[in-house]
Amino acid sequence: MAAPESAAGADHADPHTTDAPKQYSAARNWLLTLPVAVLLLVAILFGTSAFIHGQLLSLGGDIWSNYNMLRTDMVEPSCDPDMDIDARLRQQTESKADSDSLFDAGPADPAARRRSLEGQRAQCRAAYERYEYNHEVTATASLRAYRALELSMGRINQLGQDFQAYILVLLIMFGGFVALVLNEQIGLRAPRSALDYRVSSAAQIFANLAMAFSGYIWLRLDHGGDAALNMLWLVGFLILAAAALYRTLRVPDHAPSGGSIPRALLTVPLYCWLALVSILYFFFVERYLAGPAVQLTKMIRFADLYTGIGLYVWVGMMLKHTRIAEVVFGLFRSWELRPEFVVILVVLASAWPTAYTGASGIFVLAIGAVLYQEMRIAGTYRQLAVASTAMSGSMGVVLNPCLMVVIIAALNRQVTTDQLFGWGLYVFALTAATFVAFVYLTRKSRPYIATPDSALPRMRQALGPVIPYVVIAAVVVLLYTHLLGQSFNEFSAPVILPLMLLALLGYDRWRAARLHVEAIHKADRGQAKAPEHEPAGFWNALRASTADTSMLLGALLMLMVLSIVFGGVMERSGVMELFPEDLGSVWAATAVLVVMLVVIGMIMEPYGAIILVSATLAPVAYDNGIDPVHFWMIVLVAFELGYLSPPVALNQLLTRQVVGDAEIQRAKDEAADDPSFWRRHEAMLLPIAVMATSLLLVAFTPLIFVQLF
Repeated sequence: MAAPESAAGADHADPHTTDAPKQYSAARNWLLTLPVAVLLLVAILFGTSAFIHGQLLSLGGDIWSNYNMLRTDMVEPSCDPDMDIDARLRQQTESKADSDSLFDAGPADPAARRRSLEGQRAQCRAAYERYEYNHEVTATASLRAYRALELSMGRINQLGQDFQAYILVLLIMFGGFVALVLNEQIGLRAPRSALDYRVSSAAQIFANLAMAFSGYIWLRLDHGGDAALNMLWLVGFLILAAAALYRTLRVPDHAPSGGSIPRALLTVPLYCWLALVSILYFFFVERYLAGPAVQLTKMIRFADLYTGIGLYVWVGMMLKHTRIAEVVFGLFRSWELRPEFVVILVVLASAWPTAYTGASGIFVLAIGAVLYQEMRIAGTYRQLAVASTAMSGSMGVVLNPCLMVVIIAALNRQVTTDQLFGWGLYVFALTAATFVAFVYLTRKSRPYIATPDSALPRMRQALGPVIPYVVIAAVVVLLYTHLLGQSFNEFSAPVILPLMLLALLGYDRWRAARLHVEAIHKADRGQAKAPEHEPAGFWNALRASTADTSMLLGALLMLMVLSIVFGGVMERSGVMELFPEDLGSVWAATAVLVVMLVVIGMIMEPYGAIILVSATLAPVAYDNGIDPVHFWMIVLVAFELGYLSPPVALNQLLTRQVVGDAEIQRAKDEAADDPSFWRRHEAMLLPIAVMATSLLLVAFTPLIFVQLF
C-alpha cells in the first residue's frame, strides 16, 4: 500500500509537469545568458587547459627522452669540445709568466689546473651532446607538431592564470547587474510595495557609488598595481549604481503604493548594510578613502575559489532543469517511506556533495531548489521541507575534501587536513544522529517501510532510467581520469561537473523528447491523455539554467564581496583585540569563543570568516589550552549555526532565494493556525535546534571526557 500523502504535500503540483520551454526576448536572452555563459565556459576552458598541459608534458616525457630539453630549439654551444689541454696549460703558464706578479699568490697546482680544464671540456662535450640530440629530434615533424600543441596549451594555461581575476570581477558585475535589475538581491525581506523597491534601490545607489569612489581613489594611488583590474572594479560599480538609479525610477507595475519605512529597510540587500558599516569606518574613522577598494584584493587572491562558486551554481541550475532528481528519488519511492524519513535520507545524502562545493550556502543555492521540489513531491509538509533545504549542506563542511578545511589547514600550521577530516567524520556522525533524533521525535506520521517483496521489483524497474545517467557521469569522470590524468577531487570538480551536467542535460532533453513522442502515440491510440506541451529542448533548458545562474550568482557574489570588505573592518578596527587573551579556564574560553564564533557566522561569509578567525581568535584559543583540532571543529559547527540563526540566517535567505518568496509565505500560512509553537516556526527552529545541540556536544563533550579520564 502506498504511503499516504500529507495534506501539505497533496496540493503540490509535480514541478516536472511544467517542463515547458521558457520564452525570452532577444535582449533579455542576451543580457541574462550570453555574458555569464561565455565567462563560465572560458573558466572551464582555462581549467581544462591546465589538466591537458600537465598530461601533455607527462606524455611527452614518456615518448621522448628528456622532453623538457626538446621544448625549445637549443643554440649551438660556443665552447670547444676538442680542447687541447696540454696546449692550453702551456698558454696559461706563458701568460702568467708575462703578467704582473705583484699580487701573485704563488705557483698554481698543475694537476688542479689540468683537472679544471678536463672538467670544462667534459661539460662542453655534454652540452654538444644535448645540442645534437635536440637538433636531431626537433627536426622531426612528429616532435614539432606535438611540441606546438603542448606549448599552445601552456600558453592558454598561462593566459587563464593571468586573466582569472578579470573573469571573477566580470562574473561579479554581470551577475550583480542581473540580480539588481530583476530585484533578486539577498535581503531580509523581499520588496513588495513601491516604497520597498525605492528604498532598496536607493541603498544600492549609495553602496555602489561609495565603492566606486573608493575604487577611484585607489586607482590614483596604486601606481604599481594592476590598473586595468582596478578600472574594471570602478566601472563595474558605476554601472551597478546606474542600474540601481534606473530601478528607483522604474518601480514594477505590480507594486502597490503605501508601505512603511521600517518594513522597507528590511528589503535593503545585506551587501548594502555591510557596505554602509565599511564605508563609515574607512571614510570617517580611519579617513582611508581607498580602504574598501584595497580589501577587494583579498578576494582576488582566491579568484579561482570564487569562480568555482559560479561553476557550482551553474551545475545546480542545470540539474534543476533535468529529471535526474525525479528518477533517483524514484528508487526511494519504491519503499513508500513516510515524508520525514525521505527528508532524513535527503539531508544525510547531501553531506558528500556539500564537501565538494566547499560551503553549505553554495550547496543550498546550487541544489536547494531540486531538493525542495522532490521533498514536496514525496509529501513533505512545507515547514519541514524548508527547514531541511536550509540545513541540507550544514553537515558536509567537515567532510573530505571540503575546501573550508583545506583553507584552515593552509592558514594554521597547528592542524593538518588529515586530522581535521578524520575528526570531521565523528562530528558528521554526531550531527547526523542529532538531526535524525529531532526529526523522529517531532514527526507527524508513524514509521513505515514497504516489504522487500513489494519494494524490490519496483526498485529494479525504477533503476532502469537511472543507469544511463550514471553511465554518462562515469564516462566524463573516466575521460578526465585516464585521458587527462586528473582525478575527481575538490580542485577538479568545478571543471568536471559542468561538463558532466552539459552531457547529462543533453541526454535528459533527448529522453524527454522521446517520452513526449511516445505519449503522443499513446494518446492517438486512446491509451493515455495527450501531453499539454512539448518539453523544453537542450538549448532552451541551457539558456534557462544560465539565466537562473546569472541572477543567483550575482546576488551571492555581491554579498561575498562586501563581506570581505566588512572583514577588513573587523580586523583593522581592533574589535577583535578587545577580546581578553586569558579567559581563566578552558571551560570559560570555550564558552566565550562559541558565542563569538556564532556571531561571526551570522554576519560573514565562510572564507572571509576563516581568514579573520585564523588571525584573531585562533591564537587566543590555543593560549587558553583548547586543542587546535577541537577548536576548528567548534568553528565549523558554530559557523553553520550562525548561517541558520536570526537576525540574518543566511542559509534561510538563500533557501527563500531558490524556492521563491511565495512558497515560503505558503509555508507560513500552512502552519499559521497550528496550536504548536514548534509547528508554526519549524522551518527556523529545527535547523537551529539541531546545530545548537550539535555545537554544545562538539564544544564541551571533549572537555568532559578529558576531565573524567
